[in-house]
Order: sequence, then C-alpha cells, then structure tokens
Amino acid sequence: MSAALQVQLREASTKGELRRIRASGGVPGVVYGRGLATPSKIAVDAKAVADMLKGNPYAVIDMDIPGAGKQPVMLSELQRDPISRQVMHIDFRRIDMNEKITTSARLDFTGVSPGEKEGGMLQLVLHEIDIECYPKDIPDVISADVGGLGMGEHLMIGDLSLPSGVTATQDPETIIVAVLAPQKERSEEEVEALNDEAEEDRKHAEAALAVEKD
Repeated sequence: MSAALQVQLREASTKGELRRIRASGGVPGVVYGRGLATPSKIAVDAKAVADMLKGNPYAVIDMDIPGAGKQPVMLSELQRDPISRQVMHIDFRRIDMNEKITTSARLDFTGVSPGEKEGGMLQLVLHEIDIECYPKDIPDVISADVGGLGMGEHLMIGDLSLPSGVTATQDPETIIVAVLAPQKERSEEEVEALNDEAEEDRKHAEAALAVEKD
C-alpha cells in the first residue's frame, strides 16, 4: 500500500467553491464505495495528485478521510481540462482488500531486440494491460522483455511472465509490441513506374465512365 493521502472535506459543490479550491492549489473530488455510509466530497492537494499519477496511479491508496478514518481506496476517474491538461476533478472508490478487483498495470519494456540492431523499428502497441488480482498483489509494473524479438516478430500478452496472483483479463493473443521491418526506399525508376501505373488506371476509369454514360 502506498503512503497515506491526506484530504479535506468540502461542503458545497457550487462553481464558485470549486474555483476557489483549484485556485488555492487543490483538486475537488469524491470518495465512494462499500464501507462508506455516503459518498464524501473532498479536496486533495494538486501536488499530491501529480505525484500519485507520476508513480503508480493504479496502486491502493491509504486515504485518511475526516470522520471515517483511514480507508483503502483506488483512483476511479480523472477529469482534465482539455487545453491545459490540469486535473479538474478526481474520484476515488473504497475497496475491500479481501476481494479481487480488476484494474490496469503499466508495462515496462526491457532489453534490446536483435531486430532493432538489424535496423528494425520497435513499435509499442500497448503501454498497459488489464489485470485481475487482490489489491495487495497489484504490481507497480509488469516487465516485457523484448530481447528475443527478431525482425518481423512480436510479443503478446500471453507471452508475459505475470507476478504471482495476477491474471491478465485481455485476449492472450493481443499484441503488445512488435519489431517492424524498415520501409524500403523506392528508386526513381520505381516511383515513375508507379506513377505510370496510376495514370493508366485513371485513364481506364475515365474510359469505363464514358461507356456507362453512352
């Protein structure tokens, strides 16, 4: 479990109050879930939210809620300003540490593939995967070793070595990373041949259209 996150209760949800919270360096939010009598309206320090997102946003947080004590919660929803990307609102849900949950885990790509050394390009398809486990087993990251990938090869979810107690919930044949062959640079003759072919196709299409009109 990560370090405790301190929050303050807020009373109103008026636009003026929400602007005041943001202007003073806070982020308005809500905590809800099993074990809480009613959802709690809270305000969280914006810097603490930024630190949480830079670390592991899927980790269990030990939140000290005034009037409810310390509760295990997880990030549920995040709203950002579409232009400034500032966090405008944040939701947390209380969880039961004795029940499995579905969440996500980031992928940590390690190694250098032989295909890259041969001039191939490593294409990351997924940066995280969906998992199921008990809250205590949520990993900070899941390692994805690309050291064995040759040119044109790929790594799938089913190829990952998952931590004990962690199960992937997506199709095991979902590709997470691939080594693409470099694009062949065409010569001037090949480009001219392609242009001639395109021009011929255009003339054929115009001739066919003319026949249809007749």
